[in-house]
Amino acid sequence: MASIQQSSKNAFRSLWISLQLVGVLWIIQGLRWLLHAEWGIFGIYPREIFGLRGVVLAPLIHANFGHLLANTPPLFVLSAMVLFFYRRVAAPAMVMIYLLTGLAVWTFARPVFHIGASGVVYGLVAFVFWNGIFRRNIRAIALALIVVFYYGSMFMGILPGQDGVSWESHLLGGLAGIFTAYWFKNRSEKEEIREPYSWEKEEQLPPGAFFDPNVFDKTKAERRREKEDQDNEGWFRTHT
Repeated sequence: MASIQQSSKNAFRSLWISLQLVGVLWIIQGLRWLLHAEWGIFGIYPREIFGLRGVVLAPLIHANFGHLLANTPPLFVLSAMVLFFYRRVAAPAMVMIYLLTGLAVWTFARPVFHIGASGVVYGLVAFVFWNGIFRRNIRAIALALIVVFYYGSMFMGILPGQDGVSWESHLLGGLAGIFTAYWFKNRSEKEEIREPYSWEKEEQLPPGAFFDPNVFDKTKAERRREKEDQDNEGWFRTHT
């Protein structure tokens, strides 16, 4: 009962934090719409010093409500999934994906303003999927399969040549997610640690030789003499 209550508490907490994260994006977009502000200039502009501010700000800014609406469901679901199933590493992993994606875009992307949280979304998808590859436990593999089933079509987003789409953010975010999954692959969750089976807990006897090692140390003459002594003792016992 206690474990069920704790799981319910963790699930509510994960959903609530994810809702808050998404809520911040909608508040920012609402303010932008009310103020008729052009905040795209606060995005990432590669290889320019002023463009570094976008490493932090770009995922918070979207071109329009349609852009934000496209990112909201996967961002909410994936962040909740990471917060619930990978509690030990969720916070540092999400921060790492966020910053590594931005820095990679600033370093390698085309010289235009890049905005939106889609790079972080791709990073979360890659993180959950590759955890299944690196950790190789049933739960991680099951989560990886779920992500492939629901978000496998996102692979098309990393292909170049799409007008108005920062495919570099998608690709580099995915690579950041893979690196983050590898970085934290040995930080196992409590539920991932398998209890040893009963037979594994049994005390094992120290290894021993199948034959008496003295047998191989004796000469042929010594073994013949021992056999004669045994035969003589047997004759004495049976004829008294």
